Amino acid sequence: MRTPSRTRRPGPRPSAAPVLVLAGALAAACLAALCLGRPFVAPAQIPAALAGEGLDNVVLIHIRLPRLLLGLLAGAALGAAGLLLQEALRNPLAVPELLGVSAGAAAVVATVTVFSLPLAAPLLPAAALAGGVAGGAVCLLAARRARAADSMLLTGAAVSTALTGVVYAVTSMADQFQLGLVLRYLMGSLVGADWQDVALVAPWVGLALPAVVLCLPLLGVLALGDDGASALGMRPRTARAVVLAVAATLVAVVVAACGPVAWVGFLAPMLARRLAPLASPAARAGWAVLLGATLTVAADVAARTLLYPIELPLGAFTGTVGVVGGLLLLRGRTGGEALDSGGDR
Repeated sequence: MRTPSRTRRPGPRPSAAPVLVLAGALAAACLAALCLGRPFVAPAQIPAALAGEGLDNVVLIHIRLPRLLLGLLAGAALGAAGLLLQEALRNPLAVPELLGVSAGAAAVVATVTVFSLPLAAPLLPAAALAGGVAGGAVCLLAARRARAADSMLLTGAAVSTALTGVVYAVTSMADQFQLGLVLRYLMGSLVGADWQDVALVAPWVGLALPAVVLCLPLLGVLALGDDGASALGMRPRTARAVVLAVAATLVAVVVAACGPVAWVGFLAPMLARRLAPLASPAARAGWAVLLGATLTVAADVAARTLLYPIELPLGAFTGTVGVVGGLLLLRGRTGGEALDSGGDR
């Protein structure tokens, strides 16, 4: 006699509304980035302006389009880096600024600018990238003995503080012109972005995406804690160092081209956990990437249009919005609960 098989009821499907809202917000931010400014280009005129000639074509092709693409790449990289950090260290307060990468790149740029080192202008982003990678490497080497995630986070903060001290010391010797250049870089900006900057960032982001995907299973095991990860045969310190190395590379590329675009890597992952609390690690990473790109492009549009013709620094704008938004999301125990609830999926 055959017993009737039980039919398993499917669980509730996640709502598509947040996805549609995010897609609409990203599309609106991109459209605003291409249209707003002097001259204003109406949305219906964009295809003709891109294919034609004249002032609108020059503005779109050589100014606004590379700036938009650089903002998308930078935001996506920072969103992914922030997610890797917060999940690997199991701390919603883990931010890319504590990796030593931003301070390392800033130290190189400040040194080259203040001491007028014989370095060609096209090589300056590459030198900043090398400084960012070196700063991240120093942070990882200093934290290699850390037994807990919190200890590694504190070590990164200490290394970043030390490198920031180097930046202050070098900047104190700058003249007025050099000081203006260094300060503009330190505040983060997409001003003057061109296709060379896009060509610098795009290959690194493309190469890092597979590494981010490969890190997602490590995040699921690290979410169990060091004891749980060790019980499954993983070396938590080694796995955490690998994840941090990928995050450091992503941040270094962004800082080399744009300067420190602060707190995007802090807010984007937190918003991803709020909007998709039950998502898998891969889906959560996708949310963080899209949110980081949306936040960066929207902040850049606001920074250059709110007080036109005065342009606000992008890093100062994202820092203010990121800190305020992050603190609102951290009210109660939102951040910690989000990490604990979705970390082992």
